[in-house]
Amino acid sequence: MQTEKNKLFVNSLSYDINDEALEKIFSEVEGVKVVEAKVIIDKFNDGRSKGFGFVTLENEEMAQACIAEL
Repeated sequence: MQTEKNKLFVNSLSYDINDEALEKIFSEVEGVKVVEAKVIIDKFNDGRSKGFGFVTLENEEMAQACIAEL
């Protein structure tokens, strides 16, 4: 099993947060490059966010910097 140490699970998001807003939050951490930010959508509830998502960063060190700062 391969683990992705540069991919973070983000919980307790506001339901109005979208992919772009999530990416912006993590991009504001100094020295961090976001590869992908994805909010999980509830397709059975008018496309509203489920309140969590995933952020993939360029490397593990950037992920650790985000964990420490956010």
